[in-house]
Amino acid sequence: MVQEITLHGEKVAKINPVTTGKAPDFTLTDLNGNDITLSLLTKPVLISVFPDINTRICSLQTKHFNVEAAKHTEIDFLSISNNTAQEQRNWCAAEGVDMTILADNGEFGRAYGLILDGGPLEGRLARSVFVVKDGEVIYSEILEELSEEPNYAAALAATK
Repeated sequence: MVQEITLHGEKVAKINPVTTGKAPDFTLTDLNGNDITLSLLTKPVLISVFPDINTRICSLQTKHFNVEAAKHTEIDFLSISNNTAQEQRNWCAAEGVDMTILADNGEFGRAYGLILDGGPLEGRLARSVFVVKDGEVIYSEILEELSEEPNYAAALAATK
């Protein structure tokens, strides 16, 4: 299903995201140089996706899920943006965030249909949250407005 994405009310892109069904597998490298492969994770996985870690809402989203990750060891939390690993490392060091953050090389964004095709964030990922259990996408929230935060409580509830 094609979805329009806005930034401060202005249409900036159309995407065709995965929202249910079999979760596309991916392998991305974390900030310690370890490969993380979705299909090898055994716990429920909450995937937080954002366009640019160096912006206010992306920062808030990542900090929020960092706090939740510390409280919920029964869930694997993955945060994904297409910032470089160095940009992500610098941000984490400055903000005191210690969670699994992955730099998308385009593999994830293409597989999940999340790459913005226009506007000031062209080529970036659409803000979204997924919960994957047993290889299936059981929850997805694709934010139509990039400047809004996701529904944290609904995402966490879906992991149960």
